[in-house]
Amino acid sequence: MAAQVSVILPVHDAEPWLDECLGSVLQQDFQGSMELSVFNDASKDKSMTIIEKWKVKLEGSGILVVIGGHNCPSPRGVGYSKNQAIAQSSGSYLCFLDSDDVMMPQRIRLQHEAAVRHPTSIIGCQVRREPPNSTQRYTRWINQLAPDQLLTQVFTSHGPTVVMPTWFCSRTWFSHVGPFDEGGRGVPEDLLFFYNHLRRGGGVVRVDQSLLLYRFRPGAATQAILESTIWTHRVCFLEERALQHWATFTIWSAGRQGRRLYRSLSEGARRKVIAFCDVDKKKIEKGFYCYEEAQERPKPRVPILHFRAARPPFVICVKLDLTGGALEDNLRSLNLQEGRDFLHFS
Repeated sequence: MAAQVSVILPVHDAEPWLDECLGSVLQQDFQGSMELSVFNDASKDKSMTIIEKWKVKLEGSGILVVIGGHNCPSPRGVGYSKNQAIAQSSGSYLCFLDSDDVMMPQRIRLQHEAAVRHPTSIIGCQVRREPPNSTQRYTRWINQLAPDQLLTQVFTSHGPTVVMPTWFCSRTWFSHVGPFDEGGRGVPEDLLFFYNHLRRGGGVVRVDQSLLLYRFRPGAATQAILESTIWTHRVCFLEERALQHWATFTIWSAGRQGRRLYRSLSEGARRKVIAFCDVDKKKIEKGFYCYEEAQERPKPRVPILHFRAARPPFVICVKLDLTGGALEDNLRSLNLQEGRDFLHFS
């Protein structure tokens, strides 16, 4: 008989964290049927020994454990491993878990309740970061976004507005959107899936409790993804989802990030940029930005205005939570609506 919830656990050389991770599966207070689906992606350490030990404990508590994997010389990547773990599982709902993270006992229960109410949404949750002082701005962002910002702030450099190891969704919806990209190391498979999810009209919901201990590890697979790769995907998604619907727009920031966005846009989107805006007097006094690499003649000269003289909609290329509140105060002073009058990109 199929389980109600399958915990999807890809594993690659996770020996230092697996005991704590698997212990958190056992401690769930969810009253429905659960299974753990593990896919071992060519681990060379003692991960499989630990998994086999926990299989006995978990199945003794009524949690079925399904184990798959391969022993090729090299790992096939996180996208492949997650797809394989899902394919071998049976649950009506999928609870994603990274092998170095730890679930709070109420995670599956609370996210399952939310997923039943929101069948076409990805359900996330708040997290506790370990070590506590790592990625402080990012952690504040994922924990404090307002419900509507879960959809309006999908273009920022932070990536998905609910972090992937907290994802929970129905199998039916995953099958409608998925699978994960299997390009392997260097491919942002969670970001690409998230974008496809939004293209299909999916929602984003966060359970506002800290339900996951989310470890920061400099050597993790996420760190292997080039910033330039993510940048390219973000620009394309911004054009597709927002810029094609705007007749004109202003780039907020005549600095490095704003100019980089302008240069990265397709020719059609670039023509819609009517101005840059800024607060820096020197940039404003310069009067314009000239795109020297442009093919067209004369070369585009885009005005640089004070933000109060500029016209929305804006694409904001100033990082959130880095200006001591000045950016946020300036936006509030204009009485703009996020999503309609401006979008955050940085």
